[in-house]
Amino acid sequence: MTTLPAPSTATAILSFDFDGTLHHSAGTPPVPVAFFELIRQLREQQGIVWGINTGRSMAHMSEGFLESQFPFLPDWVVAREREIYFPNSYGRWLPHPSWNERCETEIDELFKRIRGLLDRIRQEVAEHTGAHWMEMRGEPASLISRSEEDMEWIVRRVESLAAHEPRLAWQRNSIYLRFGHRDFQKGSSLGQIAQHYGLTAARCFAIGDSHNDLEMLDPAYAGMTACPANAIPTIREKIAANGGFVTQSSHGHGSIEALHHYFGQKPTASEPIHQSLLRKILNRIPF
Repeated sequence: MTTLPAPSTATAILSFDFDGTLHHSAGTPPVPVAFFELIRQLREQQGIVWGINTGRSMAHMSEGFLESQFPFLPDWVVAREREIYFPNSYGRWLPHPSWNERCETEIDELFKRIRGLLDRIRQEVAEHTGAHWMEMRGEPASLISRSEEDMEWIVRRVESLAAHEPRLAWQRNSIYLRFGHRDFQKGSSLGQIAQHYGLTAARCFAIGDSHNDLEMLDPAYAGMTACPANAIPTIREKIAANGGFVTQSSHGHGSIEALHHYFGQKPTASEPIHQSLLRKILNRIPF
């Protein structure tokens, strides 16, 4: 599996959260076939590049491509909300050296310096919620709570304990929370992708559904933002407040709806021009 043929010049960047936004585990298939058809069309007609911006690890994301029956690979992946990867001509994922190395170095330095703070957070979380704390390679500090209510308490307590450590950040998705560095998250990673393609935030589209998508959906990183109908209230409120697009459809179908909203749809070569004009006129009639 490889990417679509590269456009001569990239005109826009499309950034999709995966689980809950593009991928729906109960869907058949998990990602609508129409999504890939639209991506192919936007590539051919408008020169877009696209990628997945996820909390999954790169290995877990590779499994997601197979599970979701991707017919071709995206142009890039942001894994663990911070690590950037590009596929080579054989479909092998290669890390963005300078960004990923800097990310790992600065996170390691931060976590060594605030070891005492993390230990205190870990102790209080265990005593009050019984959440499971994890430390492993690539995940220096993360936890899983027993309920959404417990996670709400955890976030409030962490905000209080870490008030004087501005570089410590965390990414939350439902009952999962990952600690990290404030400079490395989905938004800043998307900014690095834009720099790679020589485009500004105004030419970046982003869609997400949960807490860990907040930075990616900020106008500083994406001038075109959206969320599917199944997004949590916090995300829906942010999108509405910034003039973004809240879709009527959920998951992958919501992503399709958002792409039509921002990028329209040009007539194909086989479609007579008069039919295209008629379709546009009918779409504007307030039935």
